Amino acid sequence: TVSDAEGNQYNTVTIGEQIWMASNLKTTRYNDGTGIPLVTNNSEWTTHRTPAYCWYDNEEATYKNVYGALYNWYAVNTGKLCPTGWHVPNIEEWRTLISYLGGESVAGGKLKETGTVHWASPNTGATNETGFTALPGGYRDGLCWSMGIVAEFWSSTQSGENAANDILLRENIGGVLDGGNRYLMTGYSVRCLKGDAEDDILARLLPDFRLQATAPDRP
Repeated sequence: TVSDAEGNQYNTVTIGEQIWMASNLKTTRYNDGTGIPLVTNNSEWTTHRTPAYCWYDNEEATYKNVYGALYNWYAVNTGKLCPTGWHVPNIEEWRTLISYLGGESVAGGKLKETGTVHWASPNTGATNETGFTALPGGYRDGLCWSMGIVAEFWSSTQSGENAANDILLRENIGGVLDGGNRYLMTGYSVRCLKGDAEDDILARLLPDFRLQATAPDRP
């Protein structure tokens, strides 16, 4: 298991050469102990351009323990969201996972929790043979949408001035949708991957790497 800064415990699962959290991140604190801003106002989510998190429908008691929190990409981009020694995967790391599981057309079912306790019917192709136990926590783009229908996970990879990559699983497909151009202010689920982020490793080797690599894409 691994613990976040609040003491929440997460089981882990090894898939190929990667070690993943087996549940969605639920922390309200960065790994340095500082708080992540909570944004509950629907209209603020559509314009918020600094780090934030929320609970689906602002109902912490109902959704936290099972589905975790929803984070905007600005929180992801702090590099402090996951526990120390873990990171939000970049899109290539997600694609490594998908490839290991046989490609986009079948990987989703191998990642999704089985049954219809949390997923809406028919939960196509779900076997959870990986133990990843993907859960459909929905998303927030102002209002909250698609609880039980969509599991959407941020990557750390920015794809445009106001967008980043993610991956998406649905109740009616057994595959994975490799998404790009998701608005940075949208709230999605987060899964953490063990190890240092690749850009952090390069930053230590090449001190100017992070600035040079990310500055042109900043909003």
